[in-house]
Amino acid sequence: MAMVKGLLFRQLFESESSTYTYLLADADTKEAVIIDPVLETIDRDLKFVSELGLKLTVAVNTHCHADHITSTGPMKKRVPGLKSAISKLSGASADIHLTEGDKIPFGRHCLTVRETPGHTDGCITLVTGDQTMAFTGDALLIRGCGRTDFQQGCAKRLYKSVHEKIFTLPDECLLYPAHDYLGRMASSVGEERKFNPRLTKTMEEFADIMNNLNLPNPKKMATAVPANLVCGLQD
Repeated sequence: MAMVKGLLFRQLFESESSTYTYLLADADTKEAVIIDPVLETIDRDLKFVSELGLKLTVAVNTHCHADHITSTGPMKKRVPGLKSAISKLSGASADIHLTEGDKIPFGRHCLTVRETPGHTDGCITLVTGDQTMAFTGDALLIRGCGRTDFQQGCAKRLYKSVHEKIFTLPDECLLYPAHDYLGRMASSVGEERKFNPRLTKTMEEFADIMNNLNLPNPKKMATAVPANLVCGLQD
């Protein structure tokens, strides 16, 4: 668990898609950001925000998800002034379209955007200002990574993204992915550089692994992707 002075941090879980939602806030100003919120857990998440006395300012998605529907659109209807954010390259609608180097401020803290495409064109990693925490979406998972066989996926591009944009962070930087299917909650740059069974290979070996996974499509892909392109707001 990260212990950044003046930062309130909560990691929340949605069991059907094994998605992690992250809530970060300035302990003094109470301004808060939520990362990758899921439609099914919107009531739980907003109850947390209310109980902690937070002012939610930005709901950001690390990419256009294929396995669940985001709650950013419905959440905006319930939280006055809340803005949605996603990568400009995602093709999805949002109030804020993010690009490399953009900052999402909340009180004295901020998250900095690093573009990490490969799983999708619009994948981003969000890094705290002191580089002690990074939220990697599906680009880098704990001892794994996001698949590259649909939604503009490209194995070699993902390999380059991880090595140039995530593995260049300090070894002690804690990594928080969008999913984990084995109950693991966090990793670190040093751990993944040493133990990730895919990303410790050469780029050619990695591409061969990723191009031969032969995985079925996510169960909710046909409904989730169109919904997430419009901020989770369906007719």
